[in-house]
Amino acid sequence: MELKKLHYTVDEGIALITMDYGKNLNAIDDQMADELIDTLEEAYKDPKVKTILLNSAAKAFSAGGDVGFFYKKIQEGGPLNMDSLIGKVGKITNAMKSGSKIIIAAVNGAAAGAGFPLALSADFIIADQKASFILAFVNLGLVPDTGASYLLAKSIGEKRALSYSLTGKPISAGQAMEMGLVYKVVAPEDLQQESFNFAKQLAEGPLIAYKNIKKQMYEACFTEYERFLSEVEMPTQRECFNTDDFKEGCSAFMEKRKAKFQGR
Repeated sequence: MELKKLHYTVDEGIALITMDYGKNLNAIDDQMADELIDTLEEAYKDPKVKTILLNSAAKAFSAGGDVGFFYKKIQEGGPLNMDSLIGKVGKITNAMKSGSKIIIAAVNGAAAGAGFPLALSADFIIADQKASFILAFVNLGLVPDTGASYLLAKSIGEKRALSYSLTGKPISAGQAMEMGLVYKVVAPEDLQQESFNFAKQLAEGPLIAYKNIKKQMYEACFTEYERFLSEVEMPTQRECFNTDDFKEGCSAFMEKRKAKFQGR
């Protein structure tokens, strides 16, 4: 497919998937999701690709969902059905976790909403010092998607994952490293080179062993992941998308005011 929101290149055995849609800070809409799915599939099947580096050319890694698009749909009236998009982001995260090649996410600025679990789906995160990770869903009256609840609970435990999901409190790069979410924190000006160098180092490693280690980890920790995405995440998000609270949260965000949720 024609790439409109990201770039895909292969350099020294590294597939570079660079999100580059600064207009909405790399929001993951249907087009971005489709391009991520296609480029991941291309990287997996290309024998020249040894490792994959996911990064951003915008001033943030990803702002998550396209709230402006949701707001427009709300203004038009009628029910909201985001099953297609939720299914696509689920496909992306599962492909990243189950795939045969090591993936590094280079995170600059905010990884908010779906952008947080997108980064978390990589095998390694290298973040710049200004990076922040935010489960912003609750501020819109939504539940986490893109596998966020599953991934975060596996990484930092149910209590802390629940806390960040319920409050939407940001996690700094330093805090994320202390929690074990981030592999390395670097200066903003060093992020791209440090990430590329690490990807190159991995590309020169025992790739068959890496592939099988990932397979072991997936079987050990993620055998229920696809079921969670389809049977838990999608229906809970579907219910939230069609509430007055979501309409209010989305409208408040776009209108730059405090949301007045009613619990319905």
